[in-house]
Amino acid sequence: MSIKGQQLQQYCAQYDHIQVHLPDLNRTPDQVLIQLSQLIENFQHDHVVLVGSSLGGFYTTYLVAKYACPAVLINPAMQPWRLFEDLFGIEQIPLKVTESWTLDADQLQQLQSIADTKLNHADKILVLLQQGDEVLDYREAQRYYSAVHPSSLILTDADGNHAMDDFEEKLPLILEFLSAAIQ
Repeated sequence: MSIKGQQLQQYCAQYDHIQVHLPDLNRTPDQVLIQLSQLIENFQHDHVVLVGSSLGGFYTTYLVAKYACPAVLINPAMQPWRLFEDLFGIEQIPLKVTESWTLDADQLQQLQSIADTKLNHADKILVLLQQGDEVLDYREAQRYYSAVHPSSLILTDADGNHAMDDFEEKLPLILEFLSAAIQ
């Protein structure tokens, strides 16, 4: 479980009406989207909101397009197939990412197809970016989310890093945004 996931879960524990689910995303893209779609559909009669960071932010963008859920994206990956190629080199594919997930060329293609999804509900998205992100170029997310919906809420910190070390300080803002978005 990620540090941000733990922080979100701890913060939300003070609210009886909030359930936090932290699914394991260390699987193939198709498996992740099936798992997340099933989770959303199981709770479709509740107020479902999403929070995703990095590759999780990429998947969250797809899920917002599919389910129109409000969401918060934290330093979202915009083109993860390129990121994997840049970080590890195409000659390293297939790449064992974790014990349960080996990334291959077909999965890079799956990621590209997911990116082709048209986002129509960007007004329900808060994008948190940090210029100091050492993994992703924050400007790609700024361009994309401001282009798909002019009223997208994009907050960019002048420094920071990919892990968004000050995430815990942003939790009140995140919950306030998500609460307003489900009204």
